[in-house]
Amino acid sequence: FFAHDKILINVTITSVFMQSKVTSLTHEVVLIGGGHSHAILLKLWGMNPLPGIRLTLITDVSHTPYSGMLPGHVAGFYDFDETHIDLRRLSRFSQAQFYLDKAIGLDLINRQVKCQNHPPIAFDYLSIDIGSTPKTNTVPGASEYSIPAKPVPEFLTAWNQVIKAVKNNLQKHYIISIVGGGAGGVELALNIYTRLNNIFQPANQSNNFTIHLFHQDETLLTGHNQWTSQKVTRNLLNKNIQIHLQETVCKVDKRTENRYQVLCQSGLTIDCNIIFWVTQASAPPWLQESGIQTDEKGFILVNDYLQSVSHPQIFAAGDIATMENYSRPKAGVFAVRQGKPLFKNLQRIILGKQLTAYHPQKYYLSLIGTGDKRAIASWGWFSLEAAWLWKLKDYIDRQFMQQFKDLPEPTQKSMTNQSLEKKPFVPCSGCGSKVGETILSQTLKRLNITETPDILIGLNHPDDAAVIQINPEKLLVQTVDFFPSLVSDPFIFGQITANHCLSDLWAMGATAHSVSAIATLPYGSEQLLQETLFQVLQGCLKVLNQTNSSLIGGHTLQGSELGFGLACNGFISPENVLTKRGMKLGDKLILTKGIGTGTLFAADMIYQAKGRWIDNAIESMLISNQKAAEIVLEFGATACTDITGFGLLGHLIEMLNASNLSAVLVLNNIPILEGAIETIQQKITSSLAPQNQQAAFYLKNRDSFINLPKYDLLFDPQTSGGLLASLPPENADRCCQKLIELGYVNSRIIGESLPKNDEKTVILKK
Repeated sequence: FFAHDKILINVTITSVFMQSKVTSLTHEVVLIGGGHSHAILLKLWGMNPLPGIRLTLITDVSHTPYSGMLPGHVAGFYDFDETHIDLRRLSRFSQAQFYLDKAIGLDLINRQVKCQNHPPIAFDYLSIDIGSTPKTNTVPGASEYSIPAKPVPEFLTAWNQVIKAVKNNLQKHYIISIVGGGAGGVELALNIYTRLNNIFQPANQSNNFTIHLFHQDETLLTGHNQWTSQKVTRNLLNKNIQIHLQETVCKVDKRTENRYQVLCQSGLTIDCNIIFWVTQASAPPWLQESGIQTDEKGFILVNDYLQSVSHPQIFAAGDIATMENYSRPKAGVFAVRQGKPLFKNLQRIILGKQLTAYHPQKYYLSLIGTGDKRAIASWGWFSLEAAWLWKLKDYIDRQFMQQFKDLPEPTQKSMTNQSLEKKPFVPCSGCGSKVGETILSQTLKRLNITETPDILIGLNHPDDAAVIQINPEKLLVQTVDFFPSLVSDPFIFGQITANHCLSDLWAMGATAHSVSAIATLPYGSEQLLQETLFQVLQGCLKVLNQTNSSLIGGHTLQGSELGFGLACNGFISPENVLTKRGMKLGDKLILTKGIGTGTLFAADMIYQAKGRWIDNAIESMLISNQKAAEIVLEFGATACTDITGFGLLGHLIEMLNASNLSAVLVLNNIPILEGAIETIQQKITSSLAPQNQQAAFYLKNRDSFINLPKYDLLFDPQTSGGLLASLPPENADRCCQKLIELGYVNSRIIGESLPKNDEKTVILKK
């Protein structure tokens, strides 16, 4: 009895010692929106983190636009990356969870954020910076037929469609109406003119467009001085932009396809093709509905600490906030200035310290771009127009954006080949964290594994899953997978893991029945542990419910990072089993998803991946292989596997060796995820890729291809990758087309099987 106590004491001491090396999470801080204030807060938080705080950003975009450079982007002076802050990258730097979703409500009693696609997200402290949108609901037809200037991503999507349409038909006359003559509407009109003029002029076409600007006041730029208004008016008239002052738009009608009519209270009507809405700001109704105190327009009312006057655990900044003691316009300059005090006060309230007041300046410098690389300065009564002012504005804007690009390099994690020689090795997450095929196979050879007669497929003949005889008509298919999270959103991670684990069943043609889960939860308070487990299991259940399979049990433990896996059970009839070793001579090889997740997420760890690349990779990983397996079976698949940790080449060689065949692999036909070529060219590879490269032994002509980026991607480990199937050649094209039609848009025929002459089983071809 004493000996058992001694063992228990030793284990307990070891456990406490190990846990002391990691931080236990105690508080949830949630940020809604990726506006300027939150972007600055994230940068400052990354440089000055608070131990024990889990920070979460909820945003409906990965790249948030900087309003100061948006007009220049419309004019074509700046590209997308120059004008957008990469919120995924910034969240990685600040060690914040990144939830790509839209907030649609607040439960203030239970302290939860309601989202469009996620389960409710709990918070201890909350900050809101979601900006504002032009008010369209008071004008009939405006919501249906006009394009609001905000949200900016939706505006830019519409604007890019306009540009495309104009370029495709330079002979058509375009009439553009802009409703709102404030700074936003004026800058938009001037920069739209520049962009369209630059399209028509090189094509030797006369300016085949007209711009109308509607404003309900006597002069443009309400709130600015008289001289600024006059200078702006002169610029607009010089460009033949038609100004309609003291005109209140009361209705928008659709006349015909792509033809609309703007109606004013005065009786003025203008027919046009496109309407941009840039009027007074409005707030989403769910804020008032939540019960938080707002002003008469629905904006969150805050005190001098940027703290809600009704709910002290909630803060707000930027356009969505109204300071009760200061009357200020909705301008980006205030959102930028509020970032630092917001950061300080969020940390101070957590630490129990006195908050510090923020006092917005009464006057601020406004630099209005005129679309021709000149700018008008407006400050109080002062006004000036000059080319050097645009250079000053350009410098200020670029300096502001540079702070989000110059992120200090991670102190521990670096996955480039060069840096591995200088820094401690840290493995990738996802399927890139598994051991290599050689290690696995050599280890298994050293073991004396006995299999009972009812084990039809096991470790003696490894495949995607084990197959066990239940009765003559039914086989049990079993598989297990587990890995640390490669995304910071546990709900999304739960879905990715479920898709990845179930994919082994689909690859063998089985029907899923049930799963048991195993989860490692980061050390934290009981509340935070519960929240993490809830989110990851909800993600898993979302996938299971779509497959009519059940969660029947599992196991949980605590560790330094989130990990999740499933043991999956499925059933299949003996005649329908699909294995790796059924490939026939002359079969075509079809791959159903793009490859590149390994290099992309390795790049993400060191801030070298763009947010939209990771968005695209996650979108691919969230696609289930269930329907793809049904389709390849429908067209007579002879062999199949899913592409995971050993990479495309490793899994192809498994199929070829099992079938005693060789193959030709066409590199240019292999679908590649967006950004993977760029990251692999930077020599950024997953930690598993060097082990996977041992498969190069099987390449007959690698020397001719070794310097091509796609060559390295052959060894890239995939998480929730696609299926690789062999099909009779007469069925391959039709199968591929059906896969594309049903959502597997990257499906491609990437090669074909050949007779095997020696150990070199794969021939590469461009």
